[in-house]
Parts: sequence; C-alpha cells; structure tokens
Amino acid sequence: MTYVAGQYDVIVVGAGHAGCESALAAARMGCNTLLLTINLDMVAFMPCNPSIGGPAKGHVVREIDALGGEMGRNIDKTYIQMRMLNTGKGPAVHALRAQADKFLYQHMMKETIEKTEHLTLRQGMVEELIVEDGICKGVTTKTGAQYRADAVVLTTGTYLRGKVIMGELMYESGPNNQQPAVKLSSNLRDHGLELVRFKTGTPPRVHKDSIDFSKTSIQPGDEKPKFFSYETTKEVPDQLPCWLTYTSEDTHQIINDNLHRAPMFSGAIEGTGPRYCPSIEDKIVRFSDKPKHQIFLEPEGRNTSEYYVQGLSTSMPEDVQLKILRSIPGLEQVEMMRTGYAIEYDAVIPTQLKPSLETKMIDGLFTAGQINGTSGYEEAAGQGIMAGINAARKVLGKEAVILDRSEAYIGVLIDDLVTKGTNEPYRLLTSRAEYRLLLRHDNADLRLTPIGHEIGLIAEQRYEAFIQKKQYVQDELLRLKSTKVKPDAVQAMLASIDSAEVNNSVDLLSLLRRPEVTYGHIESISPATVELTEDMKEQVEIQVKYAGYIEKQLAQVERLRKMEKKRIPDDIIYNDVHGLASEAKQKLNKIRPVSIGQASRISGVTPADVSILLVYLEHYNKVVAARG
Repeated sequence: MTYVAGQYDVIVVGAGHAGCESALAAARMGCNTLLLTINLDMVAFMPCNPSIGGPAKGHVVREIDALGGEMGRNIDKTYIQMRMLNTGKGPAVHALRAQADKFLYQHMMKETIEKTEHLTLRQGMVEELIVEDGICKGVTTKTGAQYRADAVVLTTGTYLRGKVIMGELMYESGPNNQQPAVKLSSNLRDHGLELVRFKTGTPPRVHKDSIDFSKTSIQPGDEKPKFFSYETTKEVPDQLPCWLTYTSEDTHQIINDNLHRAPMFSGAIEGTGPRYCPSIEDKIVRFSDKPKHQIFLEPEGRNTSEYYVQGLSTSMPEDVQLKILRSIPGLEQVEMMRTGYAIEYDAVIPTQLKPSLETKMIDGLFTAGQINGTSGYEEAAGQGIMAGINAARKVLGKEAVILDRSEAYIGVLIDDLVTKGTNEPYRLLTSRAEYRLLLRHDNADLRLTPIGHEIGLIAEQRYEAFIQKKQYVQDELLRLKSTKVKPDAVQAMLASIDSAEVNNSVDLLSLLRRPEVTYGHIESISPATVELTEDMKEQVEIQVKYAGYIEKQLAQVERLRKMEKKRIPDDIIYNDVHGLASEAKQKLNKIRPVSIGQASRISGVTPADVSILLVYLEHYNKVVAARG
C-alpha cells in the first residue's frame, strides 16, 4: 500500500559524502530538499580509511569549499592530524591530507544537515523511482511512502545489491553490516539503465593497546597545519600521530600459502576492483619481487581504541587475516577488532550521463558518487555538489553548471566519467589533469569562488574577502614589478643564499624569479605596503615563479575553449556523416557529446573524425540557418 508522504523540489537518495554535499547545495540554493538514508546513524560515514585528502583528492576538497560545499569545513573541525604532502615537489602536486576523527566527522556533518534551512533528513529505504513519460517524478520507499519532486539525485554508494565477501563467507550487505539496497538496483534496470558490477575492500581494525609502537616509525602531523577551507582560522589542538611499519617475509608466505582461500583468486568475486587501491593479496601476487610493503597504523578517533591498518585491505578468511596481522612488526600480539572484507555492488555505467550528471535516459534523474563507478570520499563529494547544484538549477529553470577540465579537478573527474567511462572503480590522479599547473591546491578559490557566489553558495561577506585577497595579490605583483632596489640593498641577502650578485638596480619581480629567492627574502628587504596573509604571499610567489609555464598552459586552454564552444546539436545523426569511421559513429552515437571538445576526447574518435565532424557541422548549421 503506497501513500503520498511529501512534495519537494529535490530528493537526494543516500547520505554518504556525495549525498550530503548534494542535499546541502540544493537546500542552500533555496530548493525544498529531502535527504533520504537507510540509516540516520550512518550519515557521512567513513566505511574505509578515516581520512580526507591526498594527491588530487585534496585538490577536490579545496574546490568543493571554493564552490561553497561542506567537506572542507567539516574536516577542518574534526581532524586529528593534518599534513601537507609532496612539499619537496612543485606546487601543482602539493596535497593536503587529514586524518579524521571518524565519529566526530559524522556527528558534525549530521548536525550541519539537521540545522540547514530547506533541508529535511529522513530515514527510509528507497526501492523504486517514480517515472512518468520519461521524467523522474519522485521515489517510493520500502514502507510504501511516495515522495514526489522535480529532480532526484541518487547517491547510493556501495549499497546497490551489496555483497560482503570474507574468504568462503558471502552475504548480502551494505558496508559495515548495513542493509543493502536490492530492489532499487533491479528497478534501475527496469527503467533501461545499464549497470556494472564493481568491488572495493577495507582492511581489518585493531586495538591500540595491543600494538607495540616501539617497532614502528612515528608519522606526526605538520607543526603549523594548513586547512582545507578558506574560512577556517582556528586549528585543532593536540594532533595524534600515525605510525609506519612494513609487511615481512612471513606475511608474504602466509598469503601465498592461502591464495586458494582468497576470493579474488578462487573466482568467488565477480566485480572489478580498484587498480590504484589493491588488496594486500593482490599486491603480493602482482609485485612478487618486492620484499615488503608499507603499512600505516592510523587512529580512527580521539575516543576510540580502534586503529585502521592502511595498506592491508583484504578479503581473506578471518583466521588468515589474524595470522597476516601478527606477522607484521609491531603487531605480533595484536587483537583484531573488526575483520577486513571485500564488498561487491552495482554501479551505473557513467557514459549514460550528461556532463551535468543528469541521466540521458530519464529526465530529472541525477546520479553522483560511487554509483557512477568512482572510488573515494572526495570523488563522491565532488560529484555530489555538482549534482546538487544542477538538480537545483533544473528546478529553478536555469542552465546547468559544467566545470571544464581547465577549471577544476572536479571537471576532469566528471568529463572522464561521462566521456570515457570506466572499466574499474575510478580514482582521481594528478596525472589525469593535463592542466594541473593551473589546478593547484593554493588557487582553488581564484578558480571557483566566483562561480560559487554566482549560483548562491558563497555568502556576500566571504566573497568580499575573496575580492580583497585577489586585489592585494594583484597590487603586490604590480609593486614588485615597479619597485627597483640598488645593488648595495640586496647583496647581503643574495650572498646569504648563494645567489649571484647584481651589478645594477633590479626590480623585485626579477629577483623573486630566481629559484633560490623566496617571498620571505623579498619581504626582508622591501615589505609590502599592506599586511599580506601567508596565503596571499604564497600566491604571489607561485604566480611569479611559474609565470612562463602558466602562460603556456593558458594558451592551451584557450585553444581547448574554442573546441568546447563548438556545440553539437542533440539531433545530429552520426550515421549520416559521410567519412566517419565505423568506430567513431558507434562511440559518438553512444556518448552523444555536447561539443567538439568532448567528441575529441572520446576513445576511438580520431583527429580525422573530428575534422570530418567540423566540416559536417558547418554545413549543418548553414542549412538550419537557411530554414530560419
């Protein structure tokens, strides 16, 4: 028996990292939003590593914050350790990573959601979509409640037909022994969506008091931590360290002796696992020449004794897992609190999506997060905020917001998914971004805050502070260019850092271009006329030192934009385009790219195909214009 339980503008199904960002974005843009979750106690739950950030992923969190999202603010309130990675390399790959207090992270995110205007949080298992004339009009839950809306966002994570696997043991389950969503999966198929089976995994958790830390190496947080959110000013006191150890010869022998009991080698696992986060048994087999692998012991929170064993993801039987753990230095007497497991789940093939993350087949239905074939909390949240923004804009009768590959890692992520698809759980890497020098951790606000403000997610006060920062940076760059100093004013400073002397007056900008000269050195001989924050000083230094490279990438971006501006009409019949290769016709028909730029990135579409398509479009547009 069904009944109408409520009418909303936007419904978000699932309250993981994608769902939280999606629902908050839609509600903050003024849409009456419902966030439905199987279990209210699992909002923003971290079923795997209790951490946020890292290479490319940390960039995404900064971008979410620059757009007005919540993940950066939430981790800044709840971290127990903060570290900047890759500091010995260039700014394009600097990446912030935080260890989270897993339980506090959940609590604070749930509290934020509960206090957000226009947002209703409710427990319910969604089993069916309400689709009328090809348009998604709402959802129906297990209890028969029908919630209707103008847009629906599915962020179901790993719950669709979830199946947990540990050795010979297999049972239907979502992560952490939660209920799986079984009927929704078959309902999506009934509506014509193609699904694929993927797999991910998690390591065991162990008791802190059973670890011998004297046999491990301490990994402390940064003495002066940086933050993910541009709004954060207050740091969390008393950071907790992580600890490093390694697998041993015994570890490798135990795994090799028990491979016949490993589900991924026995054929029990159907789903494709993540290439860049393999299980320990997969690592031992694939990298048999390596004598040891890194294992990080990471606290799950301030008020728990559970430690996460990073690097030991496994689906081995429970008894084997305990033997593996006790073969690792520092863990000889360890007590296992939770067993590691693999989880299989259904995902939507993402080439069925528009760049807005709306499905091509069902109008008003959006998907975001692991349902789209990605792995990772950050990738999920990045998709979540964009799906929420675009669902809200659809309801409000406005154009979708599409971030291109030169604007954001989020743009790279979504374009990769909808244009190329993925054969395995997709992980964002810095190497996937061809314009990564432009997409730095430090400049996410310069790239995206104007967009966040325009769509209504960045408050006026924050926007004014951003404009002031931008102006101060520009003013300082102009000052450095116009300020000349005499040789005697700089020789001592240059000598102290083994930099070549100057014989004539020199402008400060030229000095700062020298690799060994920092903004701090410039400041010591000629301070700025206004007080600059560390953030502003960093921005000035990067823009000066990398000016040539940045200009080169901006020129490449301009060429790309010309391709992106060449839109492809929805009604193009690719089979009518003479000269296109058969593979190109097949791929173009399947993906239905929105621009020549997107068409050029489709695997199997050659430069020759793009040239033919350009000629055809020119003729097509003339015919359309002639018809008037």
